[in-house]
Amino acid sequence: MRVTTAPRAGRREWIGLAVLMLPTVLIAMDLTVLHLAVPALTADLQPTSSQLLWITDIYGFMIAGSLITMGTLGDRIGRRKLLLMGATAFGLASVLAAFSTSAGMLIAARALLGIAGATLMPSTMSLIRNMFLDPGQRTVAIGVWVSGFSVGSAIGPLIGGLLLENFSWGSVFLLSVPVMGLLLVAGPLLLPEYRDPNPGRFDLLSAGMSLAAVLLVIFGFKQVAESGLTLVAALCIVGGLLIGFIFVRRQQTLSDPLLDLRLFRVRAFSASLATYTLGIFIGFGSFLFIAQYLQLVLGLSPLQAGLWSVPGAVAFVLASNLAPRIVRHIRPAIVVAGGLLLAALGAGLLVPTDTNSLLLVVLGNTIMSLGFGFTFSLTVDLVVAAAPPERAGAASALAETGAELGGAMGLAVLGSLGMAVYRTQLLAAMPTGISPELSHTVQETLGAAVVAAAELPDALAGELLNAARQAFVQGLHLNALIGLIGFTGLAILIATMLRHIRPHSEPHAEAEAEPLEPAISGRPQPEAQFGN
Repeated sequence: MRVTTAPRAGRREWIGLAVLMLPTVLIAMDLTVLHLAVPALTADLQPTSSQLLWITDIYGFMIAGSLITMGTLGDRIGRRKLLLMGATAFGLASVLAAFSTSAGMLIAARALLGIAGATLMPSTMSLIRNMFLDPGQRTVAIGVWVSGFSVGSAIGPLIGGLLLENFSWGSVFLLSVPVMGLLLVAGPLLLPEYRDPNPGRFDLLSAGMSLAAVLLVIFGFKQVAESGLTLVAALCIVGGLLIGFIFVRRQQTLSDPLLDLRLFRVRAFSASLATYTLGIFIGFGSFLFIAQYLQLVLGLSPLQAGLWSVPGAVAFVLASNLAPRIVRHIRPAIVVAGGLLLAALGAGLLVPTDTNSLLLVVLGNTIMSLGFGFTFSLTVDLVVAAAPPERAGAASALAETGAELGGAMGLAVLGSLGMAVYRTQLLAAMPTGISPELSHTVQETLGAAVVAAAELPDALAGELLNAARQAFVQGLHLNALIGLIGFTGLAILIATMLRHIRPHSEPHAEAEAEPLEPAISGRPQPEAQFGN
């Protein structure tokens, strides 16, 4: 067993961490403010329904499809270099989006934003791996970095709403320009450069295959969420999986693979990545229904719903920053499993909800978020720590790709299951006097039922809304039950698979976290270089 004493980070690294948080806060804000701008940009650009879907979706598609390629590219050309290139591209694409004069131009700008965004997350996460070599400090740094997503999600709607009240819809895109400008100025001064000294040849075919595989799978699952399991959705998913299988086989034959599959031999890496991906998969189903419950079942305004969501965001930030302190004295397996059991408890609180359970839903959401804060900050840390330094970019990209895939599949699979329950229950309780055409419409979504009820006589509208809301709550119950069972199962998995990793305060903790590193790479470990 290899015993090392890692150097501790100083003031420069901690200030650099603040710089690395900028992209996480920005990307989380970008995901939230666009939805606020949709009414205004729709009135200005007049996109078709299909174009509007692509405006909102293409960004996430391109991020997910490009992550593996960009993570590996950063390992080869330098992570700081790729980060600064991506920041430049993100700023320019934001300006292009802000001043778009047609729906097609905005779709193209959003696609470029997605590709540029894919350079930011793996670069920031892998740079944290290189800047914070001490296991305890690195866990703290990743906890702070992860909490940036909650901060961005919380302040995004507030800042976006303020901008939209005083400026045009393009202002929400210009928000990123000064942030990227600050990153370009501070990055060269505070961030180290780090690259693999022997990267080998970059395989363009593998890069194209990874992009196609991820895009097809995510697009297919999104189609399932929107229209059910159609032929197009099935072909996309099967085609993506087939390309993914060929991609994996190709990596096994290359001397310089785009993705080193030997990373998966590290037990901490595989278990943590699986927990991160599946946790997001399960959580997205519940969060999708909670957001709609607050507005469509309880009738809260978007602002009121956002305010009732703040306790969950605060709980996530607190847990993300508390977890590093706890793992100094308690094994990570216990802390992560405990977080998952908290998430299971939060999901369990949603099972007995009815159409007037505001406090119970807020409490369940807050406890789930608290559990996620413990779980996600530590699993991301374990994924990055388990890979050797020269593969940190690829490992970071896999974590982010897992998050994108987990989110897409959660929305599609669990969202579809919940809506299937909604349709079945509503059909059984459909009030008399509803025409077959209207009956079909209101079975699509609860939102459609709320809109339709506004056009009906008061008595019939009340009956329809009550039936629709009751049916929707049954779908929420199913997702909550899946969460209860799923999070409990993941807690057992992680407690078993990671039991060998010691608390960070104990000797050999880092050595046990990376038991197979020599098998992955026997190449010399390069020094990180600050400045130019």
